[in-house]
Amino acid sequence: MGLWYSKDTDMSLTAYVDADHGGCQDTRRSTSGSARFLEDKLVSWSSKKQKSTAISSTKAEYIALSGSKHIDIRYHFIKEQVENGIVELYFVRTEYQLADIFTKPLPRERFNFLIDKLGMKSMSSETLKVLAEETDE
Repeated sequence: MGLWYSKDTDMSLTAYVDADHGGCQDTRRSTSGSARFLEDKLVSWSSKKQKSTAISSTKAEYIALSGSKHIDIRYHFIKEQVENGIVELYFVRTEYQLADIFTKPLPRERFNFLIDKLGMKSMSSETLKVLAEETDE
C-alpha cells in the first residue's frame, strides 16, 4: 500500500538535510538530521548519531547521505533526477537550515525559532484544548 501522486500534481516536497562534525562529546561521532515538508507542512523528521567517526565535515555529510552500503546507487539516482529536472538541490545557509535542530545543541532563541519554522507546537493539555476549540469554530 502507498500514496501515489502523478507528476502533474501541484505540490512540492522540500527536504532539509544536515550533519554536524564530531558533535558528540563522548564519541566525537557526527549526528545527521533531516526535516521533510509536503507543501508547507512538516511530514517527517529524523535525527541519528552516525555509526562511524568522520574526519571532516564533508565526510560527515557523505556518511549522512549514505546510511548504507548502497551509496553509489543512491548518488547516481539523485544525480540522474537532478539532470532530468525532477529534483532541484540548493545550498542552505546555516541560519535557514531547519535540520540544525536535529543535529546539534542550540541556544534557546535559535531552538524556539526553528520550532516555529517547523510548525511544531507544545502539546500540553492547555494547548490541545485551545486547538480543539479552534477546530470546532
